[in-house]
Amino acid sequence: MLQHGRRYEEGEYGRRLRVFVSNKRHIEEHNAGNSSFQMALNQFSDMTFAEFKKLYLWSEPQNCSATKGNFLQSDGPCPETMDWRKKGNFVTPVKNQGPCGSCWTFSTTGCLESAIAIATGKLLSLAEQQLVDCAQAFNNHGCSGGLPSQAFEYILYNKGLMGEDAYPYRAQNGTCKFQPDKAIAFVKDVINITQYDEAGMVEAVGKHNPVSFAFEVTSDFMHYRKGVYSNPRCEHTPDKVNHAVLAVGYGEEDGLPYWIVKNSWGPQWGMDGYFLIERGKNMCGLAACASYPVPLV
Repeated sequence: MLQHGRRYEEGEYGRRLRVFVSNKRHIEEHNAGNSSFQMALNQFSDMTFAEFKKLYLWSEPQNCSATKGNFLQSDGPCPETMDWRKKGNFVTPVKNQGPCGSCWTFSTTGCLESAIAIATGKLLSLAEQQLVDCAQAFNNHGCSGGLPSQAFEYILYNKGLMGEDAYPYRAQNGTCKFQPDKAIAFVKDVINITQYDEAGMVEAVGKHNPVSFAFEVTSDFMHYRKGVYSNPRCEHTPDKVNHAVLAVGYGEEDGLPYWIVKNSWGPQWGMDGYFLIERGKNMCGLAACASYPVPLV
């Protein structure tokens, strides 16, 4: 409670303590086993997964419909490993979506921020709140979910996205306050990677820029701390994904290939706000709907 500034209503303390103890036990059991990743207590440890899901994940299924992508593979091998954070000033700091299922907006801004920085050398911080408030016509639902590919389409047709400072994030649905003259980021094209083509994702991240993707978060992911996340029990289909994130690189550890992924739950979660997830198996549906924008610069 002290660490995360928690205050409970009258009579709520006992219930929260029981949830916390149950989560703590689950974490300890997991860490005592033989797993490729470790869990730890964090800012979500006083919540049940059902409560967490309601606040932080999409509440309605998104239709990841990019079955046929327009990503054209090129010749030549991909780099063995890639980490855009180490290539230069190409990735913005980890942000925090707060209690709103707006992860799709953070995946979108993170991807466009990096694409622009790689193309121009200038790292901007872009407005998630504009996407929450304004992108509904493109089948996005503010705090209830959306898809990066649809958000990139919105930015393309809307002719621009404002900066974080001009349109600050509020972690709740609001009315659209877009001002065209204040737009600082523009999209020329949206590249969808063919459904389940994880090799295409590797090529896109290895040769172009970070890539937005969605996957299914299950209860054990909420307590992820470090290592390569892998889960035999999650779903692999596009109708089950409930969280969007940003692949900023990939690598391999002890023969286990992984993605390096930027999350939007603040820098105190996971590995300074990042996580690794097993690569090459469409783990939790991560290859179901991957996309990135071509910036207009």
